[in-house]
Amino acid sequence: MAENTHRRTPPEPRIAFHKTELQPILDVYGRLVMAGKARDYAIGMHKDVAIFAIFRRHAENPTWRIEKQPHFANMQGQYVVYGQAGQVLRRGRELAQVLRVFDRSRFRVIE
Repeated sequence: MAENTHRRTPPEPRIAFHKTELQPILDVYGRLVMAGKARDYAIGMHKDVAIFAIFRRHAENPTWRIEKQPHFANMQGQYVVYGQAGQVLRRGRELAQVLRVFDRSRFRVIE
């Protein structure tokens, strides 16, 4: 018998958000939807980073990106929130602390 030469290579491992990380992110997303600041989201899982992108409109670039970068966990922290222009809004080791960047816009002075 001929030996099977077509072996499947296992898929590369990908970074993903755990369900305990996804819940606070979805809570933030829900608040943004209620405030009219968000309409859609996308989740990306790559070999070195997981991305939760929040869109104001469907066909444009994400307004915010929440990224999990485990290779930075011991240095700057593995969680990062980026703005629309790619600027770092907040970086840290704890997800809850990083997501507080969205709380700043919660309170506004009304004239």
